[in-house]
Amino acid sequence: MPNSRKIFSSWHPTMLVATWFGCGLSRFAPGTCGSLVAMPFAWALLTIGGTFWLLIASAILFLLGWWVSAVLVRTTDQKDPQFIVVDEVVGQWIALSVVPLNVFWFALAFILFRVADIFKFWPANWADKMLPGGLGVMVDDVVAGIYAAIVILCIRGGFY
Repeated sequence: MPNSRKIFSSWHPTMLVATWFGCGLSRFAPGTCGSLVAMPFAWALLTIGGTFWLLIASAILFLLGWWVSAVLVRTTDQKDPQFIVVDEVVGQWIALSVVPLNVFWFALAFILFRVADIFKFWPANWADKMLPGGLGVMVDDVVAGIYAAIVILCIRGGFY
């Protein structure tokens, strides 16, 4: 992790949120790791409060992620540091917001989100390139989550 160690330890609240409790520090596929670890949290939120709570949590985490990402983009002088994975968590939660509590649908949402996040279909690629700071870090993954959710809804035939 470049420059941010000079200012923030791994235990600093900014880093805990940005790396999703350390997932972003994985040496292998940190974004995929962040998406995987987002899933049990989504399961818990869906169990407790349904889609509504998952979407509320996504919105709150989006705002918090925007802030911590902006801080770390400035600190590291990188456009989108690889260790920031809170954006993957938000995008994954959006994709999971349209699935039932079922391992098959969770796995499908995971795969579809990762594909959409990796390929960055328009306007995700535009957001990734054109939006500055923390907003740019977050928005392309939100778009990927929306794309994955739309595909899932098409497969399922709409909301359940």
